[in-house]
Amino acid sequence: MKKGLVLEGGAMRGLFSAGVMDVLMENEIWPDGVIGVSAGAAFGCNMKSKQPGRAIRYNKKLANDWRYASLRSLLTTGDYFGGEYAYHYMPRHIDYFDVDTFRDNPMEFWAVCTNVGTGKAEYKRLMEVDDNCLEFIRASASMPIAARIVTVEGKKLLDGGIADSIPLRFFQEQGYDHNLVVLTQPEDYVKTPNSLMPLMRMWLHRHPRIVRALEQRHIMYNEQLAYIKEEEKKPNTLVLRPKGKLTIGHLSHDPAMMQVTYEQGREVALERLDEIKKLFAL
Repeated sequence: MKKGLVLEGGAMRGLFSAGVMDVLMENEIWPDGVIGVSAGAAFGCNMKSKQPGRAIRYNKKLANDWRYASLRSLLTTGDYFGGEYAYHYMPRHIDYFDVDTFRDNPMEFWAVCTNVGTGKAEYKRLMEVDDNCLEFIRASASMPIAARIVTVEGKKLLDGGIADSIPLRFFQEQGYDHNLVVLTQPEDYVKTPNSLMPLMRMWLHRHPRIVRALEQRHIMYNEQLAYIKEEEKKPNTLVLRPKGKLTIGHLSHDPAMMQVTYEQGREVALERLDEIKKLFAL
């Protein structure tokens, strides 16, 4: 058995997933590997470093720090979530990211990005923390228009959700045969075409393949949801999702709403704790 944890993104909706992960860690439930997309990567790395509570803690603490996330940051740095402050300074100086535990823990951690040149997903296995590791996590969560293109290891990258929003198939191909999938949208959610596509086309006019991926994203996403709904009928796939639409905004600065979203994730995980243990044969 190879146990996987698959984390959808969703900006601040990702705090739902953080709540789920904290329940797992508190109950000593450790997958063999974690794969995260966008916020799923930004928060999911705390699973490998074994730091329950960290994601909700620093997001609430920095909710109104313009250097962490703000329109001012977007206008002055090109990134709504400060590329240097949020991904390099904060984990070293504000809320320490345990790089030693991350390195020593044999758990695999994967971040999904989208290659700007090809429009295809890039899957990066990250086993120790250095500047490139942090840049891959940043790239995974770099939403078009709200962030600059991130160049790392010679590749130009943006948000992983553009090309592979819920990478269950990829993890299955890596041999993960028992998977816990955490979604940040309710069961009846259907993605519609992006209303910002005219702006996306202007911003990315030099990169037609990623524009095409953005145009087709709702089709890809809904196909993935259909696949996941079929897979969860099987005993080796368990899906956790919000009971209803999460009311937190994509770019919320409200610590109280962050806590509510986090608690919703905890509640779902606690309610299904026995199923999770059964999935992972604990």
